[in-house]
Amino acid sequence: MNHAKKPMIDDDGEVRELTAEDFKRFRPAAEVLPPDIQAKLGMRRRGPQKEPTKERITIRLSSKVVEDFRATGRGWQSRVDSALKEWLRTNRPG
Repeated sequence: MNHAKKPMIDDDGEVRELTAEDFKRFRPAAEVLPPDIQAKLGMRRRGPQKEPTKERITIRLSSKVVEDFRATGRGWQSRVDSALKEWLRTNRPG
């Protein structure tokens, strides 16, 4: 078996077909990409909270509320939390 590493790109600039040996050498992107690139790609995840500050629950909301908050992008659930906190400043549940 030929263990010599073949160039990935030929003289015409075309990428050759990958082999089983190529796949064996691949490593996860998290091991090879710099942290700033991982952050831009959304690969970095937060670690566990030291002290949980939020409680995971299931709640039923109207489609309109969920749709409008989701349309605001990432962090929409935190914005729902903030909106409810704001409401609690001047209102009482029930």
